[in-house]
Parts: sequence; C-alpha cells; structure tokens
Amino acid sequence: METGEGKPTPGDMAILCDLYSVSEPTRSALVTLAKEAGRRGWWTSYKDVFVGSYVGLEDEAAVISEWGVQLIPGLLQTEDYARAVIRSSLASKGVEEEVDRRVMARMARKTLVSRPSAPQVRVVLDEAVLHRPIGGAEVMNEQLRALVTASRRPNVSVRVLPYAVGEHVGLEGSFIVLEFDQDAELDIAYVEGTAGDVYVESSDHVDRYKVAFERICELALPVEESRAMITKCIKE
Repeated sequence: METGEGKPTPGDMAILCDLYSVSEPTRSALVTLAKEAGRRGWWTSYKDVFVGSYVGLEDEAAVISEWGVQLIPGLLQTEDYARAVIRSSLASKGVEEEVDRRVMARMARKTLVSRPSAPQVRVVLDEAVLHRPIGGAEVMNEQLRALVTASRRPNVSVRVLPYAVGEHVGLEGSFIVLEFDQDAELDIAYVEGTAGDVYVESSDHVDRYKVAFERICELALPVEESRAMITKCIKE
C-alpha cells in the first residue's frame, strides 16, 4: 500500500483509523470508501478499449444527463445494437475479435445503471434516433423495447425531442453532463468526437451545458408521451 500500487481493504482502513485515532463519522466514511474502492476500477480490465478518463468519471457520477442526436446512449444499448454501432465505427473491417471485446466492455459498463448505488440517468433523444434502423429492423425493435424497459427504472428518465421542434440549443450535437455529489465544482461536460474527445471542466462552461440540457428538456415530450412515441416506433 505504501508504494501506491495497492488499495487498502476495509480491514486495513479500520486498523489505520484506530492507529491514528480517527473518530466518527470520518472513520465510517473512510471504511466505506475502502469498500467502494474494491469494486471501482473495473474498467482497467478493458484499458485496451477505454481511452481517457471518461468511464472512470461516469462511474463516480451522481447524475448523468445526456443529449443524443445520433444514437441510443451506450448505457442503454442492447448487445446487438452496440455490436452494429461498434462494427461500423472500426476503421479496419473484419476484426471480429476486437468487436467482441468492445461489445463486452460496453455491456460491463452499462451495469452502472442497475447497481444498488446507481446514478440518476437523464436522457433526451432526438426523434431521428428512434427511426435510424441500426443493425436492421429486428435489432432496432429489440433496442426500442429495451429502451422502454429502461425508462421504467426509478433512476432513469428517457425523453424525446420531436421533429416538430424547430431550431433549438442542441443543434450543435450530442453532449453529456456528469454531476458529482461532493462538489458542483467537480462537474464536467463531455463531448465525444471523431478527432478526439473534449472534457469541459471550467464551471462557467459546464454551466452552459447544464442550461442547454434544461432548455432541451423544456422542449422535449414528457416521459409518458416519450415512452408512447418509442413504443409506436416498434414495428411488429
């Protein structure tokens, strides 16, 4: 542990707290942190897939707000939908082993939504996302059904911005805002791009993304109407 290469176990932390006379509630908080540290870092098993710090930040967030204009968010994708998206994005075709690896990583990542300490996940999708038949009709239908199911989770809201809305603040593209319990100063905005991902950390700039997301929410259909629209897009 002194070398920085290991993490203290809850037992180690309790002993250290006793050694240094750490009192409550700090003692309990440190022991809990040690417990959580044991499960965190799962993504290091996929360091060949996940580049940058986003997945680690996402894993710590209390609230995840995502505006999507092209695709269903990764946290809500089915395996077949994810496979179609990943296969289409790889520059070198025919590397099925790499596709499998990336799909496996994405499926591991999405367990974040259903774990006991799951964050609040707020998603607004452009209506076009519902009509883009990623992977073909069967795969898309399965994805839409899964989206409806996910939208019923108490920590997940899925809303749709309909075609009927004209110009709006989200036209420049998709983005994600991650909010943390500890301090609003830690909140970030994240924009994924072909030329590289952008992490927005300045509070003033992050606030602009927060305001933009709320404005998009004001224009989006309510949760129940959004669910009805998604269901209507499922082709039997």
